[in-house]
Amino acid sequence: MTGPRARSLEGVTDVGLRARFLSIAAGWAALVTAALIAAPLALRDRLPDPIATHWGPSGVPDNSMPFTASLLVQAGLWALLACGAWGVALAGGGMFRRRTSRMGLGALLGGAGLFFLGLQAVTLTANLDAPDWSRAADLGWGALLAVAGLVLGGWLGALAARPGPDDRPEPSAVPTRRIPLRPGQRAVWVSSVGSGPLAALGGSLLAAGLGLAVLALIGGEGALWIPAGIMSLVGLPVATFSSVRVQITEEGIVIFYGPFRLPRRHIPIERVERAWTEELLPSGVGGWGVRGLPGAMTIMIRGGECLVVGYVSGGRLAISIDDAERGAALLNTLVDRASTGPSAR
Repeated sequence: MTGPRARSLEGVTDVGLRARFLSIAAGWAALVTAALIAAPLALRDRLPDPIATHWGPSGVPDNSMPFTASLLVQAGLWALLACGAWGVALAGGGMFRRRTSRMGLGALLGGAGLFFLGLQAVTLTANLDAPDWSRAADLGWGALLAVAGLVLGGWLGALAARPGPDDRPEPSAVPTRRIPLRPGQRAVWVSSVGSGPLAALGGSLLAAGLGLAVLALIGGEGALWIPAGIMSLVGLPVATFSSVRVQITEEGIVIFYGPFRLPRRHIPIERVERAWTEELLPSGVGGWGVRGLPGAMTIMIRGGECLVVGYVSGGRLAISIDDAERGAALLNTLVDRASTGPSAR
């Protein structure tokens, strides 16, 4: 573990890394805040006062706010979130030694910033040149702009925060356990874990989206397709990544997602170097779900013991799963067997 001013693995001090992150975060926060204030002011003469700020399922605006209040609420909410994230970064110097922590905070700032910008763009466009807030235009499929901004901004923010050290236990320092197997003996390890709240949330959103789609078909309300599409697009990944099932055999690792075990991912045994366990929390990896990028990914369903797979290429995959220690031990045994077998290179 390096000290606060020690050189990291990539030659950047922890203090310097934190200062760089804080500078970029402050610049991004200021840029988004300026855009949230400047855009409405530039279009002030073409907007009604009050302006429409909420649309019902039918696509008709059903609530409004005074122009000034709307501007202050959007800019204020973003500023509050950005200041909170900046404060966490300022106080938590140690967190910058973990790549996943930096990426999580970067994803929060990037995703929230583009979300607020997309939300404002959709709101201003709908209100533009409307004689009255109640006659503002439908949001249309442009409502997906905010959701797209959230996803894209989160991805870009994580990428921007990725460079730098990743202070984690070296695999060579972690005990490697194995399960004794007789020659020719076959073994399989299967385990699964799920999150009830995530499954309920995803299922509820999908059910609501399906219900609105049915109403749109029966009643001919075309505007209902917009909230139906949004709820389905959000609910599907939430339901899919609310549970995970892992199977380890001589062929490698198979990961199944969701109640229908789809999609699935296969990792050949030849790609695995070794396996071990680590105690990980959502706060340390950037939240729940599938976090990180290929080569440094974590599947976080619940905090606690995780199965960590080290690739021959140097990357790693962590999975929060029950009975992880036994799974790691069997995987190490099967890796040894594959490396010394007749097909080993």
